[in-house]
Amino acid sequence: MRYLLCLFLSASPAYAWEFTPGLPCVLKHQTAEAEIELTYDPTQPLYTLSVRQNDVWPGAPVFAMRFDGPEGLTISTDRHALSRDGRTLSVADRGFGNVLNGLQFNDKATALLGDIAVSFTLDGAEQPVAAFRVCRAEPGV
Repeated sequence: MRYLLCLFLSASPAYAWEFTPGLPCVLKHQTAEAEIELTYDPTQPLYTLSVRQNDVWPGAPVFAMRFDGPEGLTISTDRHALSRDGRTLSVADRGFGNVLNGLQFNDKATALLGDIAVSFTLDGAEQPVAAFRVCRAEPGV
């Protein structure tokens, strides 16, 4: 019975927040319904945020991210873009301080576009976001 339980648990996907250093640095989290990915290229400097879901995002003039928790806030932009297949929503900017604060210091993030809301738990995001914040370009050899 223990063997079966271990096998079942190891076969289920791990939905942890992951930081990967590099050019660009990447912060990623995936659920069964969607994936959120942030990148930062310190040589530009440029941040990107992408939210990919199984369904097509609606066309809407304003994209918002709501962060629920102790330091809750909602931020919005009209500078978002959709991928050709309509399943990935992306935003790029030179500053992401509010996004990083929202991810690091709250409990839940919700991407909002039109009548669609896609939520992500922020459990376990604090340390990966902290590592993402200090992403730096490494000097060449």
